[in-house]
Amino acid sequence: MELKFPRNRGPGRVPLDWTTRISLILGAARGLAKIHEEYAASRIPHGNVKSSNILLDRNGIACISDFGLSLLLNPVHAIARLGGYKAPEQAEIKRLSQMADVYSFGVLLLEVLTGKAPSQYPSPSRPRLNEEEQPVDLPKWVRSVVRDEWTAEVFDQELLRYKNIEEELVSMLHVAMVCVVP
Repeated sequence: MELKFPRNRGPGRVPLDWTTRISLILGAARGLAKIHEEYAASRIPHGNVKSSNILLDRNGIACISDFGLSLLLNPVHAIARLGGYKAPEQAEIKRLSQMADVYSFGVLLLEVLTGKAPSQYPSPSRPRLNEEEQPVDLPKWVRSVVRDEWTAEVFDQELLRYKNIEEELVSMLHVAMVCVVP
């Protein structure tokens, strides 16, 4: 089952609660950590970290998919062909890396916390609505909001309905912000 993070709003949609979101993000983190640990010596990255690559098994456990695709592609073409959230330095060095995976995971975490799609990363499931719509760099947007000390403005409004999770939200935001340092 493919994971659909909170950006899909509308009638008939059941929002993900905080416990479910944390479970999903922790499953993805464990999977990515396992890949990085297993391939530390050869420094093989996942290379395609994004919300649509977080899948649930039949027990509801989050798993990270599409690992290994980068190994099948020429390194020069891998960045262009894989649609994961890309670290800014990838435009310059044109290589996938485990450090870039960490950046991508940070973008994934920001997506979970904000409920906003990282629209700088186009995908078939998230086309632009119109020509005037400007892509949003999610890490840059969050930095600008947090810098102005409007931290609550960053979080998905659906999450703010839950009592006593503000501290957890802020802690996870700090983790995400460390991950998305270029």
